[in-house]
Amino acid sequence: MRDSPPVVNRQSSIVSSLDFIFKPRSVAVVGASNRDGSVGRVLFANVLFGGYTGVVFPVNKRQRSVLGVKAYESVLGVPDEVDLAVLIVPAASVPTTLDECGTKGIKGAIIISAGFKEMGPAGAELEAAVRERARSCGIRLIGPNCFGIISGSPGIRLNATFGPSMPAFGNIALVSQSGAIGVNGLEYAIAEEVGLSKFASIGNKADINECDLLAYLRDDPETDVIMLYLEDLSNPAEFMRLARETTSRPERPKPILAIKAGRTTEGARAASSHTGALAGSDAAYDAFFAQSRILRVDTLNELFAKAVALAYQPTPKGRRVAILTNAGGVGIMATDACVRNGLELAQLTQHTRDRLRENLPVTAATANPVDVIGDSDEKRYRAALELLVADENVDGLIPIWTPTLMADSAVVAGIIADVGQKSDKPILACVQTLTNTQAVRRQLLRDKIPHYQFPENAARAMATMADFAQWSKRPQGEVRDFADVKPEVVREVLKHVRSRPTLFVSEPEGHEILRAYGLPVPASKLTKTLDEALATAKDIGYPVVLKIVSPDVLHKTEFGGVRVNIANETRLREEHASLLAGVMAKKPDADIWGVLVQKMAPKGTETILGMNRDPHFGPILMFGLGGILVEVLKDVTFRVAPLNDISTDSMVNGIKAVKILQGYRGEAPRDVVKIKECLQRLSQLVTDFKEISELDINPLLVYEEGKGALVLDARFLLK
Repeated sequence: MRDSPPVVNRQSSIVSSLDFIFKPRSVAVVGASNRDGSVGRVLFANVLFGGYTGVVFPVNKRQRSVLGVKAYESVLGVPDEVDLAVLIVPAASVPTTLDECGTKGIKGAIIISAGFKEMGPAGAELEAAVRERARSCGIRLIGPNCFGIISGSPGIRLNATFGPSMPAFGNIALVSQSGAIGVNGLEYAIAEEVGLSKFASIGNKADINECDLLAYLRDDPETDVIMLYLEDLSNPAEFMRLARETTSRPERPKPILAIKAGRTTEGARAASSHTGALAGSDAAYDAFFAQSRILRVDTLNELFAKAVALAYQPTPKGRRVAILTNAGGVGIMATDACVRNGLELAQLTQHTRDRLRENLPVTAATANPVDVIGDSDEKRYRAALELLVADENVDGLIPIWTPTLMADSAVVAGIIADVGQKSDKPILACVQTLTNTQAVRRQLLRDKIPHYQFPENAARAMATMADFAQWSKRPQGEVRDFADVKPEVVREVLKHVRSRPTLFVSEPEGHEILRAYGLPVPASKLTKTLDEALATAKDIGYPVVLKIVSPDVLHKTEFGGVRVNIANETRLREEHASLLAGVMAKKPDADIWGVLVQKMAPKGTETILGMNRDPHFGPILMFGLGGILVEVLKDVTFRVAPLNDISTDSMVNGIKAVKILQGYRGEAPRDVVKIKECLQRLSQLVTDFKEISELDINPLLVYEEGKGALVLDARFLLK
């Protein structure tokens, strides 16, 4: 038998330990049964009759044989070595069964049984006991409460699930946290004739989780594309590291596509800050996936449509796409879909256009999209397709065929397949027939050409391929570590805040925290009296701003708690009295700590920087255009801290209004370099101080290029 893998170092031993599950030489099915309709019968039959190349042993205390195979009362009675045990026993019997597996020297287990943490506290306690039992025995386990696994390799052919059938072997892996979604995925793969290398339903993840499987599939020579269905993440930081390694390594980068359930806002918690209100859990996952270089999708259909494109076709060298059609309207729709998804319409070379004119009727369109018109036969279509494939300005092709009586759709599909298999450019076919779909698909699959019923789906898949091609070549990025920060100042401020009954961080204290980490704040001082305010204004120079400081007044403008552009002493006296009277009228019981006198800042472009500490991912940073309309416009981007330079660039460039920062309609460009520095300094601050739960800088005024930025207002929430 293979040497037992060490238990202590999960990642160093991941391949050898999971080989016991995905490449077992022998399998014991504990709970195998002759009873019709039982999970034990179906799963054992799948292993026995599904082409498994190893030895299978049924274990059943009450039956002498199962489906004609000698059964054993316990794994301890099996005369040969066993690599993998599949447990289909009552939850309460699992710990004892695992003990027997450990004594037998079994190193892999799949617990199909339910009745663990999904059932409540008692089940969670039982699951914890199972986890500890497995670790003490040196057993790696999948589940409990799972659907099982499939290893499609011709040398293994193991179907350890209780599903109805097994997909063909291919180069795509599917990992699902949900058993039901896993079943649907397998059914989809079978129906669409998509081959799978591995399948795993991970259930409750008592031991093996998505990180372990990602590490395994990263190094699996039979897997080129990884599909995931996730409901949560066990270790986000480790998962991000593994995902970036998988998608970006120089040798054989592998794309990862993921469905993450729970996109709706109903699941987002209420929050008092702008960032908290905007940074729901789904926004956090979007940011996390973007930084992890994972391609997020919404449906099983989209998951497979894009995975097949990535698995079957070469990635494009750029985003320039050529469209070939025999119907003008469909060509226009395809063009719109390509542009909408960030692709470019290739500008064909003059040589290609001249050759197209030679081969097509005068009524045909020889500019991209190329329309060979409705009376085209197979010969005309092939000639145009071959010319487009050869064009040096084309990175990828979407050939479309609308069924006519001029040519058989299956024959056209064969032409696309024949041309495609000779090309090093990706070709995604769109043969729009519903009456001959099976013949068309088989013609295309013969040469690994993906087939799409509608051009929009093909365009989305091509855009995903282009995205992955860019991501896989992009450097990992570096996190800037500022040496001029003063964490001891922040610690002292937070200590002082915690000494009070309330955890309210006043604006002066917030400015002190930001200043300690190098963020630009205006000159200011908290004053208790009018005389102090007058003296401070004289010291820092007019014009000044007055702001109320109170733990009961968070959004100051709503209470009339801000007075701006005060140019002299007379105005200051008037506005000081008006400000206090106005706040007390709207909030009579407000605890007023004083009035902040702040240097009036020159006008600039308002942006917002923020942070919300997610319970799973930690600090989620936000950037967008600021001011009072931020929650209305919602033109913001999110990333998980710590920020590297690439994530910072994508945050700033990712907002829809980035043109305003770059200079628009004669306006000078803004100081984007300073924005990025502020984001990176904020990232370092919130990474260093986990007690900061939310933070809003709104606005950060940004000036012309090279002239910096200034924090006008900041609000902190501590936990």
